[in-house]
Amino acid sequence: MTKKKIGILGASGYTGADAVRLLARHPNAEITALTANTHAGKAMSEVFPHFFMLDLPKLVEWEKVDWTRLDAAFCGLPHGTTQEIIAAVLKANPRIKILDMSADFRLRNKGSYAQWYGHEHRALELQDEAVYGLTELYREKVTAARLVACPGCYPTAVLLALVPLAKAKLIDVDEIIIDAKSGVTGAGRGLKQNTLFSEAGEGLSPYSIGSHRHSAEIEQEIGAAAGSAVTVNFTPHLIPMARGEFCTSYVKLNGATPDDLRAELEKAYANEPFVYVTKKGVLPQTQNVRGSNYVQIGVVADRIKNRAIVLSTLDNLVKGSAGQAIQNMNLMFGLPETTGLEQIALFP
Repeated sequence: MTKKKIGILGASGYTGADAVRLLARHPNAEITALTANTHAGKAMSEVFPHFFMLDLPKLVEWEKVDWTRLDAAFCGLPHGTTQEIIAAVLKANPRIKILDMSADFRLRNKGSYAQWYGHEHRALELQDEAVYGLTELYREKVTAARLVACPGCYPTAVLLALVPLAKAKLIDVDEIIIDAKSGVTGAGRGLKQNTLFSEAGEGLSPYSIGSHRHSAEIEQEIGAAAGSAVTVNFTPHLIPMARGEFCTSYVKLNGATPDDLRAELEKAYANEPFVYVTKKGVLPQTQNVRGSNYVQIGVVADRIKNRAIVLSTLDNLVKGSAGQAIQNMNLMFGLPETTGLEQIALFP
């Protein structure tokens, strides 16, 4: 197959950089355009020195790219700035495939975006065609899509752990408590006081308590699986490591046992290349998936009667962002889903 020509919007951010890292060795991809308006004119290795060995195009302003020459574009821009840019790219080249790693097209309810993101959506005409890109749940729709809204890192970890259980009616979806922790790359690369080493190191900080924007995605997808509106208790934390994510979900059982939950998850993911359910007594750990596109899920009985604890972990920049986007790209181009994504986790 001829290599697909790829552009990356927002290549100077962490998700954009991880897309570069993975696509640089993808056998069916050629990185043709990299954008970063604040770093326009620079070599990628000036912004990310670990790319010193790669022959990459220079960073340019997104308006300078000839989008008609590209087959796919990955968008690593912040929410809010993405909508109009993606609309412009699709107008320039209606045949291009878009892998959006921002939050701008994830919510199906058009009125929900303004509620969670503080302003009206600026490309509502594209919202109806956007496919929620949690690959394991929407594989067929992703395959046929032009615009894929790749999920957030927290929703990916939580939904892979809970959606099969909600769908099978094994848990009470009105009694879900999620305790989530992410490495500081989840906060982006911009200069922020709370992510300075002296402030984020040697400590653990909750944020956006009761109001984190990823709650909307989690509720949307668990609700769809359960067939009813859902509200979850979701609290994220910033943990002093660069990458990685761990979600601990406390659930009330609907006449099921923890072993039933594990069996349902094993059945759901028996043929999935990247999702692994641990054996009884084996606990997921962030270091088991660091740098990889793999997810580990475990189930533990709570000492409280009729309750269980579901554990899930992934790399927030890979399966939680760039890796999942590439997994979706593979499907959209009819490639084997695992192409370019079978790296083993970095350990230690």
